[in-house]
Amino acid sequence: MSLQHISVLLEEVLNALQCERPGLYVDCTVGAGGHSKGILSSSSENRLIGIDWDDEALKIASENLMEFGARVTLIRGDFKSIKTILEDLEISKVDGFVFDLGLSSIQLESKDRGFSFREDSPLDMRMDRVKKTTASDLVNKLPAKELENIIRVYGEERYARRIVSAILREKTKGPIHTTRQLADIISTAVPHTYRTRHINPATKTFQALRIAVNKELEHLDKAIKDAVGNLNRGGRICVISFHSLEDRIVKETFRTLEKGCICPPRTPICICGLKKSVTVLTRKPVQASPAEVARNPRARSAKMRAAEKL
Repeated sequence: MSLQHISVLLEEVLNALQCERPGLYVDCTVGAGGHSKGILSSSSENRLIGIDWDDEALKIASENLMEFGARVTLIRGDFKSIKTILEDLEISKVDGFVFDLGLSSIQLESKDRGFSFREDSPLDMRMDRVKKTTASDLVNKLPAKELENIIRVYGEERYARRIVSAILREKTKGPIHTTRQLADIISTAVPHTYRTRHINPATKTFQALRIAVNKELEHLDKAIKDAVGNLNRGGRICVISFHSLEDRIVKETFRTLEKGCICPPRTPICICGLKKSVTVLTRKPVQASPAEVARNPRARSAKMRAAEKL
């Protein structure tokens, strides 16, 4: 059965990519296929390559995009391998890329994946289930200082030390294996004065563990640069991020690609060899309208940045 999925910033992505122009597009995080469907529906001549490392996502995307037939090619892979994937398909240039870096509805609603603390499920959090390390491994096996650093840096959690102390106390009773266990532990560690109506106190820690398990930030800069390298002149790239660490990488990578030469100002000739390759289209990130947030609360933290290949 196909999954009804609300794509974040869909119209904004379609407008930024100028999808009404016939072309070949790559959805680097296809998920349930929401953005892909919008791209394919924008022109009867558009073709799309959809990439995801989640087998369940690819199965659902295949069902949701079935109506577009041969115009769709789905690939199991990681966006860090964009360059290799396109080479294997014997494709050198495309007209647009989209990255949606957030969790898909498939992952959030799955009761055995461990991404959400709304259900009591195994503390897994692997997007690619072929990989071995789970969130449970990190919580139960990492040294306290390393676990604290993950929660503080990736989750931007000010109470990381208190949370890790509470985890260590609980582990004296036995391993922590479920999402409910961990969420309850975090709830006891985070002061009530720090909580808000909209954000569960476990949110930042779960985010941090998910990023660490899937190594989500390690290859983002390279993936964006590889994508730009495979864009036709005038082609566009859109990246949707959901927290400040991702958005900072996207912003700085776009800025580097737009700047080009990094030689000192007084250098008579360029010796670095870097050339300006994009024009940034979003000086400030595009965010969801109040109406979209009302329809889809997940859109609240989404930020989209876009650039055009020179």
